[in-house]
Formats: sequence, structure tokens, C-alpha cells
Amino acid sequence: MDINRKTAYYILEDIEKDGAYSNLAINNRERQMKPSSPAFVRELVYGVLRYQMRLDYIASQLMERKGRLKRSDKILLRMGLYQLIYMDSVPDYAAVSETVRLAKVFCRGRDSFINGILRAYGRRKDEIVWPDRRKDPVDFLSSGYSCDPWIVRLWLSQYGEERTEEMLAAANDTPRLCIRVNRLKATPEQLRERLEREGFALSPMETVEEGFFAAGSGLVASAAYEEGWFSIQDESSMRAVLAVDPQPGETVIDVCAAPGGKTLFMAERMENRGTILAGDLYPARLTLLEEQAKRLGVTAVRSRAWDASRVQEELVDRADRVLVDAPCSGLGVIRRKPEIKYREEETSRQRLPQIQREILEASCRYVKAGGVLVYSTCTINEEENSQVAGAFLQKHPEFEVVEEQQMYLGRQEGDGFYICKMKRKQPC
Repeated sequence: MDINRKTAYYILEDIEKDGAYSNLAINNRERQMKPSSPAFVRELVYGVLRYQMRLDYIASQLMERKGRLKRSDKILLRMGLYQLIYMDSVPDYAAVSETVRLAKVFCRGRDSFINGILRAYGRRKDEIVWPDRRKDPVDFLSSGYSCDPWIVRLWLSQYGEERTEEMLAAANDTPRLCIRVNRLKATPEQLRERLEREGFALSPMETVEEGFFAAGSGLVASAAYEEGWFSIQDESSMRAVLAVDPQPGETVIDVCAAPGGKTLFMAERMENRGTILAGDLYPARLTLLEEQAKRLGVTAVRSRAWDASRVQEELVDRADRVLVDAPCSGLGVIRRKPEIKYREEETSRQRLPQIQREILEASCRYVKAGGVLVYSTCTINEEENSQVAGAFLQKHPEFEVVEEQQMYLGRQEGDGFYICKMKRKQPC
């Protein structure tokens, strides 16, 4: 049995059965199973996740009898169909035969059924009938671009059909790898020279002087990474830090800090001078931040566990700058975590704006007169973004907007992101 496909199966099962996040499931299973081609595993896993609903729709069209499939059946059919449709490097016979081998282990007695569906695709792929766009645009876009109907309905209501389709298409793109130089240890030029000598290709970002788009395998295994010369961080996430614009010697509070990318970038920009208080609800997540701080040589960060929706009285009027990178539906990062397209329930999303408002309400108390408050999310949803910020500003006239950005998938290199920078007015 092929170890790479076997590893991919277990990863997809972890995500489907246990709700694991794709990046964590991949890292965990690769450590355990040591596949011979991690790149193949990742392409197969992320490909299946990106096109999951589309693959299920195709499979349903090929079944003579409609019925409820077991989880193992669905995973294997998705794996086989993805290889047949999207992986040109895999011969059709190998896509079918290797999937059937897995079926003999993971869904015994169903291998003939799996084999029949995969072989039927080769004969009948031109007979697939897709939903009628004019009659049901939600069903057409949902099945075609593989995205839960509630997300399609949400985006259609807020952004219209043209932009919605643009974002759905962009959501299935493979995102470019973004890195940021750690100025505590190297300049952008030094990092670029070092990594290019090691065979990696780098191109600078136009929006963030510390940022690069990088290409090449094994980047996080490089000596430069181990020595703390750079971190992995998306361009849009970096731009949230640019909005905060922390200065050396200041007191900064990051109220929802873990896993810490923005916190650590702020510390680097502050040249390790001043204090950043990083809070998060879950202590285990703060441990990850502390580990990265050690790797990067960051000493300006102090971490503590707290409920960000509750005011920490000792911090009132203490901060020069406060970052509220609030928990959100994550719809702006579905290129990186495609499982979000199927996991988030609409009812859960409807609760988020209230949580965000509570966190913002508590956090604004920490900002000094003349200080800065930045509210950001990694989602594309007006209810969690502009509407939350707008309600806050209406209630708090002592704050004024400095800048507001909504970044959309497909309109820039980075993830979908919202940033609202506000300033607390000086007393008269």
C-alpha cells in the first residue's frame, strides 16, 4: 500500500471525523507516518479539501443507486476522483488501483463499489449535469466552486454575483508562501541573500518591506528558520501590524494574541524596546507564542491567559496601542484552511458579532488619550467587520477612524482581511 496515499487518508479522516485543522493534522500525521513524498500528501489533502463538495457532486452523478455513503467511502471517492481530475502527474490506472487498494483496508467489501465509480468517471465524465445557474445560482456556485451554500448566500447578499464568484474562485487557489524577516537578526537583504544561496526563490512584497513571497520546499527546516531569521506570516496579517504601527518604548496590548504572529512582528518592529502584553483565552496557545518568541529572540512580550471580553481593571488607560484581532468566521483564510468552507455553521457565525463587540468594548478601555485602537479580523463578512466597527464608533464618539480596509480574496495576494484603525481623541 502506498504510504503517501495512506497518510493522506488518515489526515482527511482526522479532519472529517475529529474536526482537526488541516495544517495541524498534516503536521501530526507526517511526523507519525513519515511519507516518502510530503509534497504529494499535501497536494492530495488540500486538493480534496478545496474541491470536496464538487467531488461529492460528481460521485453522486455516477452512482446508479443514490444512498448515504459511509465516511470512509466518501474520503476514498474524493481521493480517487481528485487524482483523476486534477493530478496530471498521476496516471489514471494508478489513481484507480491505488484507491481500490486503500478501500480493501479501510472499507472492506466496498472496494468493488469504489472501483466502479472511479472507472465510470472515465466513461461518463462528459455526462455530468450541473445545476442551472439561472434557476438556482446558489446551488450552481456552491457545487461548482465547492463551498457551503450559506457562505454563497452570504456573499451574494453582501457583494453581488460577480465579486462572489471571483472570491469563490480565488478560494480554490493555492496561496503563495509569505515570510517576514526578523529585523532583530537580519536585514531583508541579508535574509534574501542567505535563502537564495540555499536554493529558495524570494520576491519582495510591495506593501510590507519586511515581507517576501517565497518558493522552495523545506523552508521551515532551513537553518535560517531555526536561527530565527524569519517567520511564516501572510501579507494581510502583516498589514494589520502596519496599521497598529507600534513604536520602540511604547506599551502595546494584543488582546487575542495566540498563536502570536502579529504580536511577534510588533515586538520586532519595536526593536525589543517597550512592552507588549499578549493575552489569550487558552494557555496552551500562549505556549506556542512563547516558543516562537524564544526562537526569534523576542524579549519584549509578556503573556497571560484571560477572557478578552472582560475588562482587566489594572490595564485601564495604560496602553499606547491596542490590537483586537478578534475571533471570527475565518472566511478570509479558506485558501489556507479549506475545511472552514464546510465546518462553520451559520448559527455559530451569527453569534460572533456579539462576542466581537464585547471584546472591543472591553479593550477600548485600555487605550490612553491620543492612543490607537485597531480592530481586525480574517473574514469577509460585513456583519463581523464594518458593522461591528460602526456600532462601536457610534457608541464611542471619543474614537475616530484613521483608516479602514476590507481586503477581498482575488483582489490582492493576501488573505481576505478587515482592518479598522481608530484613535482616541485627546481631551479638550
